[in-house]
Order: sequence, then structure tokens, then C-alpha cells
Amino acid sequence: MRAVRLYGPGDLRVEDMATPDAPAPGWAMLRVRAAGICGSDLHNFRTGQWISRSPSVAGHELTGEVIALGDGVEGMAVGDRVVADSRFWCGECARCRAGRRHLCVSLGFIGEVCDGGFAERVSLPARLLHRVAPEIGYAVAAMAEPLAVALHAVRRLPKPDGAVLVAGCGPIGGLVALLLSKTGRSKVLVADRNEARASLVARLTGATVVDLDHASVAAAAGAPLLAAVEATGSTTVLGKVLDLLEPGGAIAMVGIFHGRLDIDPNLLIEREIALLGSHAFADELPEAVSMLGVLSAELTAMIDRQIGLDDVPAAYERLLSGQAEGLKTIIRLDRSV
Repeated sequence: MRAVRLYGPGDLRVEDMATPDAPAPGWAMLRVRAAGICGSDLHNFRTGQWISRSPSVAGHELTGEVIALGDGVEGMAVGDRVVADSRFWCGECARCRAGRRHLCVSLGFIGEVCDGGFAERVSLPARLLHRVAPEIGYAVAAMAEPLAVALHAVRRLPKPDGAVLVAGCGPIGGLVALLLSKTGRSKVLVADRNEARASLVARLTGATVVDLDHASVAAAAGAPLLAAVEATGSTTVLGKVLDLLEPGGAIAMVGIFHGRLDIDPNLLIEREIALLGSHAFADELPEAVSMLGVLSAELTAMIDRQIGLDDVPAAYERLLSGQAEGLKTIIRLDRSV
């Protein structure tokens, strides 16, 4: 079968490999229909930070059709459409037992600790699969996982009465803005150096595009800014957001950073600013799946391109250079739906 495999930093290959064997007990085999390229895929390609096995088929944002089941799998049938939970947790540590699987002591992710979805077939633990309604298109279904990530980031923030600033209009930032716009409780401000992306997010969500300076944010917010989501992974942007936030405010940090922070902790103490890490998602994936139909039009409009497996290396290069007007690149292995 055809697959995209990561061998090491900067070493991504499209090649033929053996089709997975019949699924083990408790596992299921999928015919992959669509998969999204995530910022963490790009980060791993650049840095090799999370390479634990080589080669490994990349891709953790995937959807497909069940074509075989291992022994002991219940509540699922051949032919079911499913999306995958990207988190590979142990289920035994104290954090897992407490329902905090995203903080599992041995947490890994599909596409790293096991082969992922940038391939024609993949075998995964059935516990990680969630059924999707057949009327949901594959490209939209592939966005369930990042939608869950965005939903978790929104929930990490205190419930704001005023404006929320979203720094970064990539896939997660755009989805955060979309979810905030549906609450009806907050004015949404978005900022991104990519003007096309910022304009697209603003059009889809009703958000106001701002520059990361006091005058622009104050004029748009109309009140002290107490909540922000950092979705760029830029320490420079985080510093600007910290400067814009009023005392008592909070920042949910969901971007994947390169480099280290250099901030005076007294700034956080004296202004009582909360930095809230937002890692993957907790139990939001089923809710995200249930929202796909309602948000289908907006999710479809966020898709930048739909490509084939052979186009993935060029897509990585394009995305890493910032050449994207839309938010999400989707790999399609079946163009019929």
C-alpha cells in the first residue's frame, strides 16, 4: 500500500509498504478516506522532537471506514465510518483512571507510537475510534480531532464577559474563533500576520481583525481585555499578548512553541496573569464529532486544499513557508464523498 513515512527530521518519504496484518484482538483496520496535516506533524518533521520509532506512518487527524475487526471488539461493525482519537494512552496510570487521559504518564500519539493515517490502511485500537454519521463528508470528518483540540482550549479559559483575543489564524486558532463565535457571549478578536487567513476567519466567524498593539485591540474590544488564546507558538507573539492583557486576565496556550520563554515572573505575579496550558483534549472528541454537521459549511470553507498522498512532501514545504490562504490541508484517499 502507499504511505507517507517519517524517518527522521526533514526525512519524509512517500513509498510502498506492506498492508497491515489482520487486526489484533481489540483492534480494528480502517480504509483511510481522509487525513489532515497538523502543525504538530510539521513540528515533528522539522525537529524530530517526538520521533520514537523510525520509520513511522505520520498522521493523527484521520477518518475512514472499518474493514476488519479483531476479536473482542464490540459496538462497532465493518462498514462503520469512524474518526480516530489521536491520543494513545495507557488506561492504567492515576491520571487515566481519573479521566485525564490527555495527561497520561506514558501518553503518545497516533503517527508516533504507532502508524498513523497518511496511508491507505491503518490498524488502531478500537477504543480510539468514534462513529461518524454517514452524511458527514470525509474531509469534514477529518477535522473532528482539531475541533476537539480547539474546544478544549476554549474551555481552559475562564468564562469571559468581554472580548477574547485569538492570536493566530491557523487551523486551531480559526476553530477556536469559530467556537467562540457560536457561544454568543464574547466579542472575538483575531490577529495573524497572514492577512488572507485572518480575513477568512473573520468572514466565517464575524470576528474583528486586529493588530497586536494597544490601540487596535482597545478600539475593537471596547473594554479591558481579560482573555486570550495563543495559537501561534511564537514566543514573540506570546510576549505581545501578555502586554495587551489587563491584570487578572488569562491566556490559554495551545500553540506549539519553538524556543523558550524569557519573561519576568513578577509580571505574572503582580498582574495576576494566568498562563493556562492546553494540551490536546480531554473528553471533548465525542462532542466535536456531534458538532460536525452543524459546522459543516464553515469547516469546509476553512479547507485550503485537498491533495493526494504523493503531494504530501510538497504540502509540508508549502505550509512551513507560510504559503497558505486557507487553514487546513486535507489528504484525500477517496474523492467520491
